[in-house]
Amino acid sequence: MRASLGATKDAFHRVEPLRGSNMLRPELRSYFYLHLSVLLWSFTAILGDLIALTATTLVWWRVALTTVIMMCLPVVWKAAKSTTRRQVMTLSGIGVLVAIHWLCFYGAIKLANASVSLITMATTTLFTAFLEPLIRRESVSRLDILFGVLIIPCIYLTTTGIERGMILGFWVGILGAFLAALFAVFNRIWSQNTSPSLITTIEMGSAWIFLSIILGIWLLMGDMPQFVPSTIDTIYLLILAVGCTVIPYILHLKAFEHLTAFASNLVINLEPVYGILLAFCFLQDHEELGIRFYYGVGLIFLVVMIYPSCKRYFELQSQIAISE
Repeated sequence: MRASLGATKDAFHRVEPLRGSNMLRPELRSYFYLHLSVLLWSFTAILGDLIALTATTLVWWRVALTTVIMMCLPVVWKAAKSTTRRQVMTLSGIGVLVAIHWLCFYGAIKLANASVSLITMATTTLFTAFLEPLIRRESVSRLDILFGVLIIPCIYLTTTGIERGMILGFWVGILGAFLAALFAVFNRIWSQNTSPSLITTIEMGSAWIFLSIILGIWLLMGDMPQFVPSTIDTIYLLILAVGCTVIPYILHLKAFEHLTAFASNLVINLEPVYGILLAFCFLQDHEELGIRFYYGVGLIFLVVMIYPSCKRYFELQSQIAISE
């Protein structure tokens, strides 16, 4: 039998501090960092479409510039003093995943367009709902699985709204989304004990080394793509490195202090929404996409906005039930 109303109120007040200044403010601050980082990231697809370089050379310049910028920060060298070899090796491996993810992301832009590449990132939520509990050896959250599955019809609507010639770009983007889920889970594990700036530096540096090897192989094969950017591409690359990589990447890692990888990736689903609106304004991508594509985008936005409230409600009900 349920406890009396008075006991229920007492239980609620015992749970209330979880939502008070000690817990809610850091969580809200993390969500702010996350939304700001996603807004900045949404410009990457626009810049990727504008930059004339191939996906590989574009990503090479992005990680190279980011690494140089990060290594100029004193905080990075200070944090590096307490870094172990195991941390460096692990973060370097994650950096390779980041590099391959970006190759898929920009490859999808070149094979399709910015909007298609952005919308495939929404499947990151579904992948994370399964990968996070598997890697962290935790029980699967039914709510996370439910919201992950809700993304599927949204993706279906978007695919029925794109041209047949863009399908390959769509599936390349899906692979990139899987990799994004994978490195997001690993980053959450390591961000709790390592400086965000140091994580960024090591991961970008290892991504640069990995891509340098790829470009070196191409050079030996005599099939080297255009490498030196034009003046306008150089400007775009600098914006990409600072405004769309260094700043949002650190903000994203700081958000992991109080958010799960799943919650993070669900908010990241807003990147397609922000990016598609930008593509609509700057690239006229809407001329290549049908109305169903935008229906899917609208549903994704709805799922993203509902999730935090639902999760907080069920956590509160769980705490009340335990207290009773």
